[in-house]
Amino acid sequence: MMLEVLVQMAGLILCGIGWRWLEPAGLEPVQTRKVLTSLVYYLLLPALVLSVLWEAELGSTTFLIALSAAFAVFAGYLLSSVVCRVRSVRPAVSGAVILAAAFPNVTYLGLPVLEATFGPWARSVAIQFDLFACTPLLFTLGVVIAARYGTAAAGVRNMTGELLRIPAVWAAFLAVCLNLLDVKMHALPAGVLGMLERGVVPLMLISLGLSLEWNRAQWRNLPMVVPVLLLRLLLIPALVTLFASVTGLSGELRAAVVMEAAMPSMVLGIVFCDRYDLDVGLYATMVTMTTVLSLVTLPLWYRWLIG
Repeated sequence: MMLEVLVQMAGLILCGIGWRWLEPAGLEPVQTRKVLTSLVYYLLLPALVLSVLWEAELGSTTFLIALSAAFAVFAGYLLSSVVCRVRSVRPAVSGAVILAAAFPNVTYLGLPVLEATFGPWARSVAIQFDLFACTPLLFTLGVVIAARYGTAAAGVRNMTGELLRIPAVWAAFLAVCLNLLDVKMHALPAGVLGMLERGVVPLMLISLGLSLEWNRAQWRNLPMVVPVLLLRLLLIPALVTLFASVTGLSGELRAAVVMEAAMPSMVLGIVFCDRYDLDVGLYATMVTMTTVLSLVTLPLWYRWLIG
């Protein structure tokens, strides 16, 4: 089942890769990706977040999911920092490595994987994992990391402003308010949100394919890519498995949380590398390789967790 799901998703990712190579209708891949990701970012994903969190069960498990996500991010940050210090690499390389190891692709790949593997209920896990921990940490800790190791004068003073400009964050805030006030979702908004949210997964995966790139020059990055592969796809999810078990998560919920922690490096990190003058080529290589290899490691994690 898990392998079948990933093969289907790989097909959509390949559509994006094929578009990147062929450039149909003369549309450049970067421009196409920007249009698709903007549509998802500003409209479709907020609709999905609102739809899912409005009627989700929010309680102690919400806190445990967020806590596990925060643990995964800090574990990636600390372990990759040690690797960079031991290897004595340039600051621009260190920043790219730490971002790639600490922040997984929990929405663009994690959400469709969880939904297809565990069912619609798992969408709530992916969204809570992201919006209640990963995204706030990305725009606080992530910005601090990028500014510390980068050379651009982008600064860290507007972290709160950056976070508050994310449409999905406002959708989550509205959804949680409606949820806690026990406001029922009527047929009309449910129908509109349902139509919008169905576009999220295919467009996310096609956009991911458009983002992946590889060239011969990137072979030089392999010495720093391998530690990220080991951390991002193996060690960090193993630590999250132990952490989640200790905190009381079990069954399919624990499996879903660990699967989120086992996702490849986030695509959005390329934007941070551009903005703060980190090693963009290295980061792109890490995104590509962790994404490709996750198609092998994710089924293994699923089989081990579910049995």
